Amino acid sequence: MKVSARNCLSGTIKSIEVGMVNNEVVIELAPGVEITAVVTKTSAERLGLTVGSSAYALIKATSVMVGVDD
Repeated sequence: MKVSARNCLSGTIKSIEVGMVNNEVVIELAPGVEITAVVTKTSAERLGLTVGSSAYALIKATSVMVGVDD
């Protein structure tokens, strides 16, 4: 797989919340470290996403915001 995204995180699909149009996919990157993505239901089906299977979280952003507590 070749992609232009600079941040490619591999993990295991922990859960999939199926909606009418979109699915919420939780990928566990490491024990206790998760990232959530919202993908169309069609894309989730086309990719064959299932709980327990391996997947990549590809992050491509034009900006990143940073915040701190007061």
